[in-house]
Amino acid sequence: MNILFDLFLTFAKIGTFTFGGGYAMIAMIENNCVERKQWITHDEMMNVTVIAESTPGPIAINCATYTGYKKAGFIGALAATLGIVVPSFVVIWVISAVMDNFLELTVVANALKGIKIAVGILILDAAVTMIRKMPKKKLPRAIMICSAIVMLCINVFAWNFSSISLMLIAAVISLTIFILNGAPDQKGGAGK
Repeated sequence: MNILFDLFLTFAKIGTFTFGGGYAMIAMIENNCVERKQWITHDEMMNVTVIAESTPGPIAINCATYTGYKKAGFIGALAATLGIVVPSFVVIWVISAVMDNFLELTVVANALKGIKIAVGILILDAAVTMIRKMPKKKLPRAIMICSAIVMLCINVFAWNFSSISLMLIAAVISLTIFILNGAPDQKGGAGK
């Protein structure tokens, strides 16, 4: 029962004090779940982040659900998911119930401008941390750099190209190279 409360409280704290959505929450999830509590490893965090990006639903909820499931099964997944969802729901519900023109208030508009900067820094921090801990292999780094350049060009030049298509192209390239090199054997060596 203690782990369920801990899961709920940890993810409720993350959900309450993180603005900017899932990518901004990754740094806090990693700090709490990998470094402080050691519920999951860094490799698991990287894997769940990649999987959460390509599955339906918000990335932070998917990460919370996985961590909760790993620690306490279905009930743990439920506790962690509720922990990350409930604070945001309550905040939005209170704001919508109490204030009709909340976003038109000068104080709120100025606060949100400052929050945008903080969110950008949180997302950048999560990206830099994941890149530093990424295996030092040429192929993943080459795909990452090429994808970043293409995404930058898409945004700068306003090209009509889906980021999902870019992810699928990267996946096909990786899978093709993996098949051509042969699957690694059980000991991590090259296949026959």
